[in-house]
Amino acid sequence: MKLKLVKATNKYRNKIVDMLDEWNNTGEEIIPCVIGRLDYSDFDYYCNNLEVKDTSEGLVPDSTFFCLDEERNIVVGAVNIRHYLNEELLLNGGHIGDGVRPSERRKGIATKMISLALDECRKLGINKVLMVCDKGNIGSAKSIENNGGILENEVVVDGVMEQRFWIDLNKM
Repeated sequence: MKLKLVKATNKYRNKIVDMLDEWNNTGEEIIPCVIGRLDYSDFDYYCNNLEVKDTSEGLVPDSTFFCLDEERNIVVGAVNIRHYLNEELLLNGGHIGDGVRPSERRKGIATKMISLALDECRKLGINKVLMVCDKGNIGSAKSIENNGGILENEVVVDGVMEQRFWIDLNKM
């Protein structure tokens, strides 16, 4: 499996739409939520508004990437990288949100995708990365731990137990 992170552009339109359609058809929440918050039927608008650039309302700038399986020529997931943490993201959200499309889970994609996202964090100068997942999401916790994540603590957020992992990129 040869994976790479790509930006949303018209070159990948059909592949991204295919993944989002699959996800929507399951009725599951799309993770990272930023890739599902906009209507992608106007794909140019979607691409131009996918990332946070205006921080005037307390939002944090971010970068969103889609994960392309180059061998099969399909988009298998996505990552959203927050460039720094505000108080809310420090508690719940962290630097990286990631998700694998439903039909591609349990294949090791999340572990590799997080590794690629950590490379992007290095480029942004982020040396200590926080990742958070629901305690019940064992697969997500394993993919974070496979990338050096160390569990710091567990916190309840909106009635859900969240696990908070730190990845020190200086030690990798």
